[in-house]
Amino acid sequence: MYSTVHFFSSILLFFFLSGIPFEGGIRSLCWKILLNYLPLDQTLWDSFLKKQRELYDQFLKEMIIQPGIAKANLGLSREDVTMEDHPLNPNPESRWNNYFKDNEVLLQIDKDVRYVTLAGKEFPCSPHVSIGFLWGIQFNPTVQKHGDQVNFGYAGVSSPGKALNLYPSNEYEVLPNGCEAHWEVVERILFIYAKLNPGIAYVQGMNEIVGPIYYTFAADPNTEWKEHAEADTFFCFTNLMSENRDNFIKSLDDSQCGITYKMESVFSMLKEKDVELYMKLQEQNIKPQYFTFRWLTLLLSQEFLLPDVIRIWDSLFSDQDRFDFLILVCCAMLILIRDQLLAGDFTMNMRLLQDYPISDVHTILMKAKELQDSS
Repeated sequence: MYSTVHFFSSILLFFFLSGIPFEGGIRSLCWKILLNYLPLDQTLWDSFLKKQRELYDQFLKEMIIQPGIAKANLGLSREDVTMEDHPLNPNPESRWNNYFKDNEVLLQIDKDVRYVTLAGKEFPCSPHVSIGFLWGIQFNPTVQKHGDQVNFGYAGVSSPGKALNLYPSNEYEVLPNGCEAHWEVVERILFIYAKLNPGIAYVQGMNEIVGPIYYTFAADPNTEWKEHAEADTFFCFTNLMSENRDNFIKSLDDSQCGITYKMESVFSMLKEKDVELYMKLQEQNIKPQYFTFRWLTLLLSQEFLLPDVIRIWDSLFSDQDRFDFLILVCCAMLILIRDQLLAGDFTMNMRLLQDYPISDVHTILMKAKELQDSS
């Protein structure tokens, strides 16, 4: 136990500054630890993972409702539609009523998740419930682009120029039986999260947070861990959302834990570090909500290409005060383009802030660390 704790405490700063290596599944493993999923004691890992993955399988069986359709393939008994429970049953406890509510949630998830796709090697199906039946139609979960390595991108997103379009129409093939598209796995994760957290349910943008986590775990070179990427992603995403969920709850927007306070914190930090730039933005009436809302809620996942997002997240996850450091990163991003901002008018500056021009995330992170050390 001591050696494991000592090991991670001694290399945490290294990961923060240099990033976590992908090779050998090191990043996948470290993210599981840094997101408070895996215990530090390595001797507990096997039993813990077995328990959590079985729990996730149980969630799938209990949360995905399929009234009136046999579930023999899940090891469950057939549930017949009776006169007491039918599609027009007004009883709020009706399974059909819950079924239709689930469809409403899934409609929004599906709309967003189609923008987030893994295109590459086939991803083996575990014996999970396909959510396709919730629609009363058959999804085509087997459309996937084949390639020699796993690639990830946001296809069709309207955000400024950082999206990777992985939908070339002439490169689609049909996956073999027993495989499913990665977007369907991501949909299932978000759907189960929404069912288990009715107070927040699903909010647009969660798909952008779960995507990089799932990519990292699904690309793990350890075959056994890769096969359980779905369950591990669910629990790590849940843990991350437990720290970040207030950003997605509208009723908390103006509270001290809400997104408005955090956006204003970016400008407060900027005022402390570069008052001239702060005054320029104030004079032009450029408010933090015009650009920091997306930066903060999506953890910068829409500002950079995926490898750079993952590199930023290495540092965020390695910092014990990860969301305080995120504010420093946002402040650093502003200071690094101060000359352009000081010289620009409102229109030019808004374009800069909504389509951030610097792609070297190492420079941004080092600037954020410099701001942190000077605080």
